[in-house]
Amino acid sequence: MNQSVSVRLRELAKLFLKLGVIGFGGPAAHIAMMENEVVKRRQWLTREHFLDLIGATNLIPGPNSTEMAIHLGYIYAGWLGLIVSGVCFILPAVLITAGLAWFYVTYGTLPQVASLLYGIKPAVLGIILDALWRLGKKAIKTRKLLLIALGVVLLLGLLRLNEVMALVIGGILGMVWLCTDDQDNLPKDQANLLMAGLTTGATLTAKAAAGTSLVTASAVNAPLWQLGLFFLKVGSVLFGSGYVLVAYLQGGLVQEYGWLTQQQLLDAIAIGQFTPGPVLSTATFIGYTIAGIPGAIVATVGIFFPSFIFVAALNPLIPRLRASKWTSAFIDSVNASAVALMGVVTLQLGVTTLTVLKFPFIDVLAVAIAIISAVLAIRFQFNAAWLVLGAAVIGWGASLLGYSP
Repeated sequence: MNQSVSVRLRELAKLFLKLGVIGFGGPAAHIAMMENEVVKRRQWLTREHFLDLIGATNLIPGPNSTEMAIHLGYIYAGWLGLIVSGVCFILPAVLITAGLAWFYVTYGTLPQVASLLYGIKPAVLGIILDALWRLGKKAIKTRKLLLIALGVVLLLGLLRLNEVMALVIGGILGMVWLCTDDQDNLPKDQANLLMAGLTTGATLTAKAAAGTSLVTASAVNAPLWQLGLFFLKVGSVLFGSGYVLVAYLQGGLVQEYGWLTQQQLLDAIAIGQFTPGPVLSTATFIGYTIAGIPGAIVATVGIFFPSFIFVAALNPLIPRLRASKWTSAFIDSVNASAVALMGVVTLQLGVTTLTVLKFPFIDVLAVAIAIISAVLAIRFQFNAAWLVLGAAVIGWGASLLGYSP
């Protein structure tokens, strides 16, 4: 192996193992941390290129942050980088989740980590705001793109439109609007037609999969091949946030197959909430609960494998799509829409994290942690790992002092 390639692979492994360990807060937080590490600190690629990857990732099935890790590995170190970055980002969450699954199966309960999470969650908001500020300045660079982003916010907030459909609509309408200055040139590029066709087809596939019952099975014990096939199907059609996974699990594993009880599903969701890394590591917990270590392995491989295939197929197309006027306008519009989507998710996280049900209806300490984290990240460029660690210590200390919001 070329020495420079091996050095890059070690850098990728070190970085994404770290991000897998400190990656609390869901996809928006993971992407914010990646942007801080690979664009701001290491300058492996430009912010514009990073935005293109976000836009493209939002239009294919699979966990967005995991696919971003795979994209970045491919760009920095080729095919081996694609594998190393993806596996290293996933691995910490999988190992932590497998350990918790063993604890759960052995003792019938879950360990308590609420005090640590209490501090971490508002700090993650500050980290996301830092990324939103930087990405927003690059993505929303004209008045038209600002209006496109606001339009996507309305589609998501008022019409409750699916995230992927909102991005597609924002991309297509924005493409037409941005290119109206040259109406004689129609979108003749095959790459543009390919992107539109793939997006529409994949969206319809996801909708069909969500509305169609899976094969009914009466067996209580799940065959490994069948368990792996179930998660492979889910990984192939799962759009948007990893939290959409809950609907597939409820319909398939609880209602159709009967491999999981309702309580086990709720416990699996809880695991996904308080472990770092991709939410889809929930599959590891479920696989272990159903069929032990072999079940954890086939479920994990099944749900993440499609992401590697999708990224490997899409990444080489992105520069070609940028070369066309129409597809470039489409990508610009999708990027602005993706930043808008990230903003909506951040607002939702903020409401959940910072509000309480009693007067004064806000958690003063959580708000303080979020503001301080945002200032340290934006103004003083603090590393996200230190912010997460410091906030966890504050949360733990607050619990020892008996603080209750």
